[in-house]
Amino acid sequence: MQDAASNASPRPAGPALRFVAAALIVRDGEVLIGQRRPNQPMALLWEFPGGKIEAGESPQQALARELDEELGIHATVGPKVIHIRHNYRHGGAVDLQFFSVHEFEGEIQNHIYEQIKWVKLSDLPTYEFLAADRGLIRDLAAGKLL
Repeated sequence: MQDAASNASPRPAGPALRFVAAALIVRDGEVLIGQRRPNQPMALLWEFPGGKIEAGESPQQALARELDEELGIHATVGPKVIHIRHNYRHGGAVDLQFFSVHEFEGEIQNHIYEQIKWVKLSDLPTYEFLAADRGLIRDLAAGKLL
């Protein structure tokens, strides 16, 4: 008699899904974006500040923590703007929740990026963003979300 486990055909694991919270930090019609460093995956592409949601954190708690770590600010996380799930060609997958941030305490300091910039919403499509952000970029530039 064969062991049932030996009959089971091994299934390849699906893409690892990362849960991320990101900020649309808005000031005077501009939004803050950051460029990844050359030594990071997806080097030199642009993204919105934020990061991984750790176990036991709400998306809002994770975003407040990430903004403190990345930019040195204490943000008031506003309402969720959009929720996106994206599968990358290399096999990774990301579940992104974007929140508006209109208020924060402290001066923005660049702790992790190659560079950060305040950009007009209409100018966002001129920057090369992570693939997961590209639909959002089009909608923001068209004035649909903020």
